[in-house]
Amino acid sequence: MSEHSTWEPRPAQRWEDAFLSGNGHHGALVFGDPNDDQVVVTHHTLVRPNGGEHARPPELADQLPALQDRLLAGKLHAAEEFTDHRALQWVQPFHPAFRTRLLRRDGDGHDGADGSRDYRRTVDFTTGVVDAVRGDWRSRVFVSRADDVVVQYVTAPELTLDLALDHQLPNAPTGLGVGHGALLTPEGALLTLRARYPDSDRAYTGVTLVAVTGGRTALAAPGVRIEGATAVLLLTRVRRHTGELDTAETVRALRDLLAAARPYDDLLGRHLALHRTAYDRVTLDLAADPAERALPGSELVGRPDSAALLERLFAAGRYHLLSASGLNPPRLTGLWTGDWDTAWAGAFTNDANVNLQTASAAAAALPEVTAALASLIHRQLDDWRENARAVFGARGAVAPAHTDGESGLSYHFSREYPLHLWTAGADWLLKPLVDHDETRGEHDPRTAAALAQVALFYEDFLTRTAPRTDPSADPGTAPRTAPSTAPHTAPGGHLVLVPSYSPENRPANASWGALNAAMDLSAARHALRTAAAYHPGTAEAARWLALADRVPPHRINTDGALAEWAWPGLDDTYDHRHLSHLYGVWPLDEINPYDTPGLATAAHRALELRGAENDSAHGHLHHALVAARLRDGDRVAHALGQVLQGDFFHASLMSAHYPNRDVYNADAAHTLPAVVIEAVIQSTPGRLVLLPALPAACPTGRLRGVRTRFGAEADISWTPDSATAVLRPHRSCRIELRTSSGARPLDLVAGEDCVLTVRTQE
Repeated sequence: MSEHSTWEPRPAQRWEDAFLSGNGHHGALVFGDPNDDQVVVTHHTLVRPNGGEHARPPELADQLPALQDRLLAGKLHAAEEFTDHRALQWVQPFHPAFRTRLLRRDGDGHDGADGSRDYRRTVDFTTGVVDAVRGDWRSRVFVSRADDVVVQYVTAPELTLDLALDHQLPNAPTGLGVGHGALLTPEGALLTLRARYPDSDRAYTGVTLVAVTGGRTALAAPGVRIEGATAVLLLTRVRRHTGELDTAETVRALRDLLAAARPYDDLLGRHLALHRTAYDRVTLDLAADPAERALPGSELVGRPDSAALLERLFAAGRYHLLSASGLNPPRLTGLWTGDWDTAWAGAFTNDANVNLQTASAAAAALPEVTAALASLIHRQLDDWRENARAVFGARGAVAPAHTDGESGLSYHFSREYPLHLWTAGADWLLKPLVDHDETRGEHDPRTAAALAQVALFYEDFLTRTAPRTDPSADPGTAPRTAPSTAPHTAPGGHLVLVPSYSPENRPANASWGALNAAMDLSAARHALRTAAAYHPGTAEAARWLALADRVPPHRINTDGALAEWAWPGLDDTYDHRHLSHLYGVWPLDEINPYDTPGLATAAHRALELRGAENDSAHGHLHHALVAARLRDGDRVAHALGQVLQGDFFHASLMSAHYPNRDVYNADAAHTLPAVVIEAVIQSTPGRLVLLPALPAACPTGRLRGVRTRFGAEADISWTPDSATAVLRPHRSCRIELRTSSGARPLDLVAGEDCVLTVRTQE
């Protein structure tokens, strides 16, 4: 068994253990039971109307100056009233469509209590094919990146089975209006399922075209019965829509896919040209024990110290991340769920989870993932502009903290989670797009335009005229100065970010909406300077750079830690799952051990003091990413160990949000590859760092195909004594090389490989 696949000796009993396939639009959860073969079909657009489809951001701009005055005057709970007093409105929840179900009627019952005789199911990460075999029965499933169709191909000498589309999945709403259709065709059969949401004109429709080889096919409500066939090929598509949907075009397209002499092989070949090419770009080899590499995934996850486990989770993480990314980046559940009651609405949670899950996209050579994130952002940019206008009375763009993929409006907020106050989101979400541009050495004009919108927002938000307050005054006192027409400023001419929110935390002695959150400071500086870099030589760039210089510096608190709020009198709350205040360390390069050692020391102290709160997987791996940037391999190993030892992974190698496989969630699965890469190799446009935070448990290994932000591909291999890196630059540049022995300049010439050998211990 290769580290590029995983397998199980028995069918999945829980949908969480079903093997996964996807193309970034459709998803499939494959159970692989020879007598009850089920594939749950999902689609990124499937969100249930719940009122969120009509929700708007709160119209609060006229109240903003008064709120700013009150916060500056020391009234540190004032933001709790900055609301239109609506009830908490969740975004539309993600849900499954239905399952294709093939019930065997030929008497081939299971042998043994667990039905495992001669049975094996496998998912091959290099192909995206889920393959289940028992004896002469075989089922293969993949979701085509080329043809956007769920393909299921079942073969056996004598197949007698009932086939239907089944919408009765856990927690499906009782008011769901469902209609089934079944029609015999020259190929075999055509099945349809149309589901209308309760009290809504919105619906979704699934179409499955069934091609049957041999035997007989007859109608058997709600589907068909097939007798004596040797092969059954199912092609399935789902579409969400408003009103009625004419399925004729979909049926014609599916029939066209069957025109080839060998339709399954032809479909697979077109898919592999896209999927395999993407997956094979990066590989990890930790010289694991071959015997452990051969173990089924459910057994391997019980060996948290195994190099084979880390290899397989790295491979599975890249596979699932690629498979979940297309129309959108991954949701909280990636692209998959078998239950209508998805935790936190199965949303795109922008204030942490989306960026953590896509953290490896640039370095792990998955531009498909970055393109999916860009697709979501650019579709919603008009909504981001509406958020800026409604909440802040400003031009430009403000991203929401949550989205269902349809609306980018900020309407999900409450007193405890005043997410409408979060202004750092647009820069945070655009950072992966900037990283991607750096790897390829070009500026995407759409990214440039979006950055300009973010810079415009900061122009208005930071320079609004209002009373000036002396921040050295004790919290709770009135302003020391009379109102003026100057922007909110502090001593030294620095501006004040007010209100300011650090997701999803609050000061120990104040409310959630505060002043000068560290994340907001870093985001404002980065957005303004990056927008200027994308628009060089313009008057706007000059203004943005000047404004960036007036953003306040970070503050170091009395514990010697980087403060989460750079405002005197606001005390840190350390036990929290989010690490928003360390945004300047990761993913930004604002704080690092080389250029800003003092701030890096303070950031490291903040990391030491940070608790794990509720043991969320994203908190542990966010911690690991920051630790890697700060060159703390022991802390990386500890944070990673919390996840590997905490029973976070299902047999599918998809992960959970909490220990003991509690709440299906893709954060750990998708973020883990980024942690491994950051521990082995880091890059900026002007720097390469080799083995900055390698855990002691990985003394030997090879990482191939990493993309750097200075325009080179990199392979690196290491032993306990030395490391060799091969750089293949696409553009000429001078960078700084950082190793355990120090720093030196390195000149790279486009098209000329550069081989580096360094000692790993000094």
